[in-house]
Amino acid sequence: MRTDLADTTDTGSIVLAVALELAAPKWKVALHDGRRENPAVHTVAQPQAASRLQAVLALVELHKEKWMLPANARVVVSYEAGQDAFWIYRALQARGIECYVVDPASIPVARQKRRAKTDRLDAINLAINLRAWLRGERERMRIIRIPSLQDEASRHLMRDRGQLQKEVLQHRDRMRKLLATLGCWDEVDSRKFAGRLARSEVRCHDGTPLPAEFHERLVRECERLALAEQQLSALEKTRLPNLPAPARARVDHLTRLNGIGPVGGTRLALELFWRVFSNRRQVGACVGLVPQPYDSGESQVDQGISKQGNRRVRALLIEMAWSWIRYQPQSALTQWFNQRTQGTGPNRRARRIAIVAVARRLAIALWRYLKDGVIPAGAALKAV
Repeated sequence: MRTDLADTTDTGSIVLAVALELAAPKWKVALHDGRRENPAVHTVAQPQAASRLQAVLALVELHKEKWMLPANARVVVSYEAGQDAFWIYRALQARGIECYVVDPASIPVARQKRRAKTDRLDAINLAINLRAWLRGERERMRIIRIPSLQDEASRHLMRDRGQLQKEVLQHRDRMRKLLATLGCWDEVDSRKFAGRLARSEVRCHDGTPLPAEFHERLVRECERLALAEQQLSALEKTRLPNLPAPARARVDHLTRLNGIGPVGGTRLALELFWRVFSNRRQVGACVGLVPQPYDSGESQVDQGISKQGNRRVRALLIEMAWSWIRYQPQSALTQWFNQRTQGTGPNRRARRIAIVAVARRLAIALWRYLKDGVIPAGAALKAV
């Protein structure tokens, strides 16, 4: 029996599922209309990204005609989140095509020790799971919420700040280690070091001048350090004014609480609270601080936290939880932490485990604070 003929069922229920397996040299495109056994798989390898996307759209139109699908048949595209981020999603949405970005870790795979894995098989698997997800089988994969272009761009203000801070420390550390090989322990944190180096006042342990090669490398390091410090200073001055008004409002609300500074508040507002959450479970799952039990048969293992979602937010919340314990001693969260860790003595592991729970509860409390204006129980506000 031929399976490439048009079906006589209701055309309104026909869905053309398109899965993209993205790679640098080429894309694999799997198309499935649900009326044949296996998806059709094609390769697009145009050198430009826009040309590849246009080739995908051409394949969609070609198969709609080949499979005799109605012109208004529903087309749904999906691809895994990765280095291509969300530009494909936005480009397809602008053309009126439904698109979903999938969490790669949520797609079920075969559990054999040695399983076949190719881009073609991955595209086919994604297309089949997309059709199942559209039928209501939501456990097949998890869809990622897409930030607006402005929300995504605003994140880079703080990410660039962190990268510049890292570069400054790296330059200073390299200079310090280079000098240590010559027995010179001069302090390189001071801005006067570049001037002393230019005047040849930096010398070896025995007072002899630095070798020319060492001197030239230190000069280059000083120039790169000065550039990184200059960019960091300029970013600090324009960071808050460049934020959109809603983000600035969230930052202002967060920084009113003791224990939350402008840097942490800005990072939290830009990295986490651009999203709209429906309940506290979504908040905990998004930051990856929820427990992951393994309870099957006689095996009962605590696997720790899920560590899903944004790792920057997770690390920030842990640091913020320690700050909260210090600067909000009367809050309910601090009291809960003290009760849990009372009597543990020098057992630091118990405190580290408890602080993870504090970080999760703090994220939920701050979400309620921004959403409903409910100040965390016992928390103190900064004096105006």
